[in-house]
Parts: sequence; structure tokens; C-alpha cells
Amino acid sequence: MGIKAVLFDLDDTLLWDERSVKEAFEATCVFAAEQHAELDPEQLEAEVRREARALYESFDTFPFTKMIGINPFEALWAEFSGGELEGFRKLQAFAPGYREESWTRGLKAVGIDDAELGSILAERFPAERRARPLAYEETFEVLDALKGRYKLLLLTNGAPDLQKEKIAGFPQLAAYFDHIIISGEFGEGKPSPSIFRNAVQLLDIYPEEGIMVGDKLTTDILGSGSIGMSNVWINAHGMTQTGDALPTWEITRLRELLDILQKLES
Repeated sequence: MGIKAVLFDLDDTLLWDERSVKEAFEATCVFAAEQHAELDPEQLEAEVRREARALYESFDTFPFTKMIGINPFEALWAEFSGGELEGFRKLQAFAPGYREESWTRGLKAVGIDDAELGSILAERFPAERRARPLAYEETFEVLDALKGRYKLLLLTNGAPDLQKEKIAGFPQLAAYFDHIIISGEFGEGKPSPSIFRNAVQLLDIYPEEGIMVGDKLTTDILGSGSIGMSNVWINAHGMTQTGDALPTWEITRLRELLDILQKLES
């Protein structure tokens, strides 16, 4: 049974979200250091990341965000204005205070008690992140090579408004896909088998006729494998496989996917 469809993750598979976030942190923390000469930007970033994660996990919507697949650093710039689920309304109300508290606590952790600057940084970080829509250099090369040869589906965890904003950052991106599934619209995120079964139904294929491509073992690989779909793990950082998520193939760059598909066709 041949491959008829390729399913792609979005963040850190097609779009370089990790770098966008890193650069936004760096720019925001350098700005903070311009206000306080004694401040170490790298130390501030580390403390804000730590404080943000702790705050995020303490809020009562944390189980909801885990189910949908929204990380604490997305909540530092997301508006959560979309999505019909009640959890998004709670996040929408929570986010402004969360951003401000994360930056203010981060400043305090490096010895600077400046709530006014914390408020400024809370607004600056989202602007810096939005100014940095980044895709991998081979993203559109790969999509161009596959469009018309396979059915293509984008399967991404996250809040609907935020994921749509990321996609809209590259106006040509959405047109490559026959279907786009966002966990916040579906109601459950990867690795739930249900969201993968939904993708298979939309594509009108058997699981064995699809191949999932993503960077996370715990979502992309575990979820697709649970329904009998083969998968490709993009291991860009040389991580070690752990747990029950065993990829069918492992690559370091998206471009290597083309070689795998060519071998499957021959």
C-alpha cells in the first residue's frame, strides 16, 4: 500500500518557531538592559522563562492547555481571542496579567524591582515575536516538490487565532494544503488518536497510506504511530529517543524527507 498523503506539523517543522521566540526574548531582554545597565540579558531571559513556566503550570487552565498543546511561551504573546471552547475565554482573561507577572517576576529574580518596566516588557515581547515570522530555508522547496504528488495536510497543536496568525505570516503557505487542522478548533490535540483519525477521514485514506512529519516524539510520532501511520521525526538537535514513541524514520533536516518518499515510491 503506497503513500498517498503527507501530514505536516507546523511549529519547528515548517516554521522555525523556536528561533522566532529566542530572537524575541533576546531583543526584549537587550531593551531591558538598556534601562538597567547592571542587567544581564541572558540571565533575565532564563529567569523569565522559568517564572513564566511556573505561573503557567499553576493556573487552573493548565490541564486544558496540555490537552490542546499550548506552551507557556506562546501564552506570552497570544491573545486567545479565537476558539469556541470555554478554556480559551479563561486564557484570554488570564494572558495580560500572566505576561506582566512573568516579566516582573523575572526582573525581580535578577535583582530589579521595577513593575513599570515589567509591564513595558510584557507588551514589547509580543511585538518582537510578531516581527519575526521565520520559516526554514527548505520549507517551500519541499512543499513545492510534494504539491500535486500527494495530498497534503497541516496538523498543528495550538490556539486557533495564534496558529492562523503564524500561517498568515507566510501568505503562500495555506494554499499548499488540502486540509488544515488546528487542535484548538478540533477540541483535542496531538498525540490523541482522535485528531489523527480525523485527519485520515478528511484525506480519505487508510492510516497506512499517510506519513506524519514532525519534530516532537511525544505528539507527532506517538500520535501517528498509535493509529498505525508511519512517521518521520525531524531530530534537528541530536536528541535521544525516549519513551514509547519510536519513529519509522529519523532525519535532521526537512529536505531529507524527499529521499524517504522517493525510496518508498521505487
